[in-house]
Amino acid sequence: MKGRSQPKPRARNALYAQSGGVTAVINATAAGVIEACRKHRGRIANLYAGRDGIVGALTEDLIDTSRESAATIRALKHTPSGAFGSARYKLKDLERDRARYERLIEVFRAHDIGYFFYNGGNDSMDTALKLSQLGAQTGYAVACIGIPKTVDNDLPVTDCCPGFGSVAKYVAVSTLEASLDVASMARTSTRVFILEVMGRHAGWIAAAGGLAARKAGDPPHIILFPEIAFDREKFLARVKQTVDVKGYCVIVASEGARDADGKFLSDMGTRDAFGHVQLGGVAPTLAQMIKQAHGYKYHWALADYLQRAARHVASKVDVEQAYAVGRAAVELALAGKNAVMPVIRRRSSKPYRWDISSVAIEAVANKEKMVPREFITADGFGITAAARRYLEPLIGGESYPPYENGIPAYATLKGARVRRRLSTTFTV
Repeated sequence: MKGRSQPKPRARNALYAQSGGVTAVINATAAGVIEACRKHRGRIANLYAGRDGIVGALTEDLIDTSRESAATIRALKHTPSGAFGSARYKLKDLERDRARYERLIEVFRAHDIGYFFYNGGNDSMDTALKLSQLGAQTGYAVACIGIPKTVDNDLPVTDCCPGFGSVAKYVAVSTLEASLDVASMARTSTRVFILEVMGRHAGWIAAAGGLAARKAGDPPHIILFPEIAFDREKFLARVKQTVDVKGYCVIVASEGARDADGKFLSDMGTRDAFGHVQLGGVAPTLAQMIKQAHGYKYHWALADYLQRAARHVASKVDVEQAYAVGRAAVELALAGKNAVMPVIRRRSSKPYRWDISSVAIEAVANKEKMVPREFITADGFGITAAARRYLEPLIGGESYPPYENGIPAYATLKGARVRRRLSTTFTV
């Protein structure tokens, strides 16, 4: 007599949320999550998204992704920014922020959320970890899967972070093009150009500017890393030496450049929503320093949001990896995993080969990966051959969006709201 077949597990809903600063490819990750969930309709009933990230989850402001067409979801792959909205909203430890964590579980219960996909950086991974712990404590079964995202490339374990390859490509290209501009006018005009890039604690984006140089002596002539203590006299001497020899000097400076005492050069004395020091612009600080010491005419530029929103010059490798970690997150959840994060593994650099693995979120949460010393030249002002071998594959390939009348055609979501089920409200 044949045994009875086991009943299929009940399909439950899933929730996806974007967190922190957005990137040129975070929506490609969203597309990966959504398409993977649609592929498994028998096991995942509906996929909702938090409007403005975790804030939408706390306030029960959810978006029904099933109302979006397949064509719109495909278009997310070439659309920058956070299509569902993101937020800089940090939840602390379970003891101090228990009410917020319990509110999330309350919303999950109300909407039968069995899978939570949190797309962000190291702070977001900590939130996903704590939420999985509270779910276990309260007996509410929810698989919390972190999905890596950060232009800063500072998450440990993973070879690189989705979002970084595209910002690295933008910075390298911008450094090259601006350098040609400055070189052409240096005899009678600007002698020093400074490009300020993101990177509060880790100098990966600044390092990417070094890819603009094809041979020794090419710009950028100076790169300032958070990992190397800023020495004013050494810096000013290098600027003068470069202008004397080359006629001009191009500098790529990380916003997180700091002195030997650890003080940021551009510390404004205020803090952001995550408790981080608010930085006020290292480029103008350096420009004034150079003007006072040498009198050179200068220009500076702040890459700011442009570097992380530049989907028109995105790295094809980055787009593919962003999509892959989204799909992998769903597969991990359906395989019964909890409190894990998909990671990118480098198999070889030439040719560049990679695949997806996973790691416990605990190995990533609240941890940062800095630029190793062997990636920075002995003088502290440039990148080494080892850094170039690591960085170059990540900016590889082009993945242009479709254009209409000369402008990229990006996706626009309906953003249909999910009906609220709770009588209580929550203020953030």
